[in-house]
Amino acid sequence: MAFVSKQGYGYPLGVVAVYAAIQFIDNHFLIPRIVASKIKVNALVAIVGVLVGNAIGGVAGMFLALPVIAILKIVFDRIESLRPWGLLLGDEEPTARGRRQRVQDTKNV
Repeated sequence: MAFVSKQGYGYPLGVVAVYAAIQFIDNHFLIPRIVASKIKVNALVAIVGVLVGNAIGGVAGMFLALPVIAILKIVFDRIESLRPWGLLLGDEEPTARGRRQRVQDTKNV
């Protein structure tokens, strides 16, 4: 619409630039934080994982990066010698049964 309704190339290029900036912020910062909170993976690990997935496999790598990281975290949490790596990937500490538990502040009232 900007190309048809406005004179010159400034407005259409501005629309493309704004759209690209919004997509970049959404795909590289917002979505990894939102998805990482659901799969209990550290936000920094999710962002780096999406960037590495993009470098390795393009768009398909970006889509597959978080599920692969989540699978790795589950495997690392279940194997005793790899638990430090699971702790590094996650934002919660695994319990003895392999389930994650948030640390709660308990006070005697």
